[in-house]
Amino acid sequence: MPIYLYETIPSLPDQPIERFEVKQSMNETALSRHPKTGEAVRRIISGGFLMLKGDEASTSASKPPSSTSCGSACACHP
Repeated sequence: MPIYLYETIPSLPDQPIERFEVKQSMNETALSRHPKTGEAVRRIISGGFLMLKGDEASTSASKPPSSTSCGSACACHP
């Protein structure tokens, strides 16, 4: 079952936003209320997960183009 990320929708400008995760079936409707507090919530769309296997791991798809500047902290450029 996928784990979905939600965040509260503040009713006041200075109210903090709380993020939490919920394990749900893909067939379940997205939550509209926090399961514990009842506050209004929205589902957050975040990046997915990609796993490359075998020869695919050495393709250029796993590395940014050489013209991309990632900074000195990355190890993607030889």
